Amino acid sequence: MNLSKISKNVFLVIIFGLIVTACATKKSVKTTTESATTTKAAETQKADPIEKLDALMQGDVYIGSDTVGELASGVPDRVFFATNETILTTASRETLRKQAAWLRQNSDVTVVVEGHADERGTREYNLALGERRANAAKDYLMTYGVSSDRIKVLSYGKERPVDSGSNPLSWSKNRRSVTVKAN
Repeated sequence: MNLSKISKNVFLVIIFGLIVTACATKKSVKTTTESATTTKAAETQKADPIEKLDALMQGDVYIGSDTVGELASGVPDRVFFATNETILTTASRETLRKQAAWLRQNSDVTVVVEGHADERGTREYNLALGERRANAAKDYLMTYGVSSDRIKVLSYGKERPVDSGSNPLSWSKNRRSVTVKAN
C-alpha cells in the first residue's frame, strides 16, 4: 500500500516534469529565410542606439568627431572630459600635443581656451568646472612649450552647449574645452 502510493506520486512528478519541459521548449515553425530576416531586423532595432553610443563614447567621454572643428589644418580644436572631471584622457593629451606643436610653429598666434560643461548641475558649479577644464588644457599646452602669455582661459559652464539634447551622448559632447584663435 505504501509502495503503491510512492510509485503513484513519482509517476505524477515525472508526468508533470515532462509537461513543463515540453511547454518550455516549444518551437515555432518558420522557414530559414523568414527566421533570419526577422532576427536581423530585431537585432538592428535593438543594437543601433547601443552601437551608436559605443562608437561615439568611451565610458562617458565623447570620442566622436562630428562636433569637432579645427584650430588649424589637421589640428582638432577640442578635447572632451568625463562627468565632473578635469582629468585629460589619452586622446585629449594627443590633441593638445598637436595644438602645442602648431602653436610653437605659429608664435604670433594667441588663443582662448574655453571651458564647457553639460546641462546638469548649477550654473555656478558648471562655470567653476568649465574653468578647471580650460585650465587643465592650458597647463598641458604650457608643458609642451607654449607661453602662458599666449593662452587666456574663459569658462562658459553650461551656457553654450554644442548639442542641446538631454541624454548621455549630448552631455558627453558638451563636456569639453575648445581652443580658439584670439587673433
